[in-house]
Amino acid sequence: MKLKWVLLSVLITISAVLTGCEPLMVLDPKGPQAARQASDIMMSIGLMSFIVIAVFSLLAFMLIKYRASKQSDDYEPPYIEGNIWVEAICVGIPILIVAFLSVVSVRSNYIVEATPDGYEHKEPLVIYASSSNWKWHFSYPEQGVETVNYLYIPTDRALEFKLYSHGPITSFWIPQLGGQKYAMADMVTTLHLAADVPGEYKGRNANFSGKGFAENTFDVTAMPEQEFEDWVKEVKETASPISEEKFTELLEPGHLGRMTFTGTHLEFSPAPEHNHGAGGDIEQHDDHDDHSVQEEDSDHSSH
Repeated sequence: MKLKWVLLSVLITISAVLTGCEPLMVLDPKGPQAARQASDIMMSIGLMSFIVIAVFSLLAFMLIKYRASKQSDDYEPPYIEGNIWVEAICVGIPILIVAFLSVVSVRSNYIVEATPDGYEHKEPLVIYASSSNWKWHFSYPEQGVETVNYLYIPTDRALEFKLYSHGPITSFWIPQLGGQKYAMADMVTTLHLAADVPGEYKGRNANFSGKGFAENTFDVTAMPEQEFEDWVKEVKETASPISEEKFTELLEPGHLGRMTFTGTHLEFSPAPEHNHGAGGDIEQHDDHDDHSVQEEDSDHSSH
């Protein structure tokens, strides 16, 4: 009876704790890249659950069927040769499982590293996302605006993030839109995302980068494209221009709230020249980039 109450108390405690937990954001996708990853996660969980149940069922069967019996002390079990079918199953099934998961992982990796399916018909929105201790700077070269610690994006349009860091290595991550990718000081990495559903999402640095790491977060707002264009227009009418002096001040270690500027720091502090996995993406957008990106290209050529 005492054991019964102990087990009941444990179940009640677990239920109470889980009730206060928020749903896993990676399993609540709002974009095609995140949906692919959530699907892979659930498939992996289902496969591993089946394996665990099967193994423990076989273990229980073996323990019951081949448990010790009341034999004499001098009893010796008969010698039995190995069974080729048992050995083939024990070795073959793990190989098949690993091969299956490998194929799924590699295929998914190629999918999430490319422009999201269904968005190839429209030019992507290019956003330079750079980190510093402990804040995020978002530059929109085509729109000529820049934000700090918040990100506005249009829905139903491919997003192409150019990631780099003004300090230690960080990791750009919006769980409901896709996986994380590193931002480094000496190269630009490219991350493809898209948002299918308008809403408010959370983003963060997923790589430890010092004492301010825990609050190195940013807010993401996805909205219809017309609302996004209206926001850009409003910023150009109300925000102050960003200057080299102001940007240098922003790079000082510390936390900041939301900030908005016209222009981008790419005009006087361009992104690193080396692009990892970009495949010449920057060059192919020259036709529709604004004056700030043209200045950036001229700065690069002067080097």
